[in-house]
Amino acid sequence: MSVYAVDKLINQARVLASDYRKTMGKPLAGISSEIAEHDAVTLLNLELCQPRVSGHDAIGTGERAGKKVQIKARVIPDGKSSGQRVGQLKLDQDWDLVVLVLLDENYEPIELYQASHDVISEAMQESESKRSKRGAMSVAKFKIIGELAWSREDTDATASA
Repeated sequence: MSVYAVDKLINQARVLASDYRKTMGKPLAGISSEIAEHDAVTLLNLELCQPRVSGHDAIGTGERAGKKVQIKARVIPDGKSSGQRVGQLKLDQDWDLVVLVLLDENYEPIELYQASHDVISEAMQESESKRSKRGAMSVAKFKIIGELAWSREDTDATASA
């Protein structure tokens, strides 16, 4: 399948996922992860693991060369991330970075944040909550400890300049 065909399919998946959420009042299971993987690979110059491996989804190239990257997704309707959580982060698995892809209500990327295994591990050890012991972290906390790797605002500003 050509890159164009994949991009076209992902764009169709964005429309379907958005329409489904609006109509049914709940997300279409698993689709945000697939879209986020595509966006992270495209925007951050990563390569998806083929075949899939446990612990990470992609391998970095360029400035992230050789890094094992776990990709997480979260849809942020109306830009309100309060109460949103990142999927479970398993510290005992083999990965170097987690990339969190934040999507708008149309499943378009807003921002991508990244955090290293060490940074996440330290943040979870500092927290005494039961959730952090299970590998859960809020989107807000991830944004605080992570670094912004890509932003639609930066891309839009560059495109209009």
